[in-house]
Amino acid sequence: MRLGVLDVGSNTIHLQVVDAHLGGPPIPNSSHKSIIKLTEFLDEAGAITDIGIEKITDAIQKNMANAQHLNIDELLAFATSAIREAVNSDEVIAHVNKTCSIDLQVLSGEEEARFTFLAARRWLGWSAGDLLVLDIGGGSLEIARGAEENPTFKTSMQLGAGRLTRSHLKGDPFTAKSLKGLEEYIEDQIEPLARSLATFEKDVAAGTSKTFRTLAKLAQNLHPKLGAHLTLDALDQLVPEIQGLDLDKRIELPGVSMERAHQLVAGSMVARQLMRTLNLKEIRICPWALREGIVLHRLDWIER
Repeated sequence: MRLGVLDVGSNTIHLQVVDAHLGGPPIPNSSHKSIIKLTEFLDEAGAITDIGIEKITDAIQKNMANAQHLNIDELLAFATSAIREAVNSDEVIAHVNKTCSIDLQVLSGEEEARFTFLAARRWLGWSAGDLLVLDIGGGSLEIARGAEENPTFKTSMQLGAGRLTRSHLKGDPFTAKSLKGLEEYIEDQIEPLARSLATFEKDVAAGTSKTFRTLAKLAQNLHPKLGAHLTLDALDQLVPEIQGLDLDKRIELPGVSMERAHQLVAGSMVARQLMRTLNLKEIRICPWALREGIVLHRLDWIER
């Protein structure tokens, strides 16, 4: 099957076309992406504005038109935290589905965590055993843990890198006061995970998001002796360095895109606190994440 996976996220609207079949991995065919920071189009009541709805619709139509020649067999369309948490979520979905002639579904935070965990499990294999998967998005943080394909623990927290940047960080570079306030807030929010995951005995987890991939690449470039995966030692060195940079300097860092540079600091602080709270020494980067999990789940459903 040729599947289109339309991901309406907090930062981007991304249509990924993959060729997939039972028993094999999803093979990327092409990628079509529009950068839209949806939380910038929220009014004071928490509703996505008319301009925001128009931008979502235009981006979806543009990406679908660009992929029209690929003859997609089925479109799997989903929205995550930015639309999920908007007070007019139902209105946005209804408008998009009618205008774009698609069936866009809103994933719950726990569904995000479950599908991402499935992708990581398939990528890392059964030999990974008891697996902890972390994903830092623009609007939310997903965490899942288990020894099989369905996680026994899954949760979603409003600790996305973009969300925290907008709510807590001020200045350019960010002020010491706002950084301190964010650090304390993240620590308070993450602390309960230590109890929820108290029986997780490993000191290694899997990281699946662009945030983790970017941080691992930065760590490797700035401190190559620390290894290819993301370690707590690397973050302890990296976080203070990037906290002191303004936006232009962050954009110049290797592997940091313009749309991600604004939220890099907050994402790194969440990653560091997760490792501290959960006593993790290393995060192994997994290239498969939510979109791959959606595809794998669909193929499993066909098989049944």
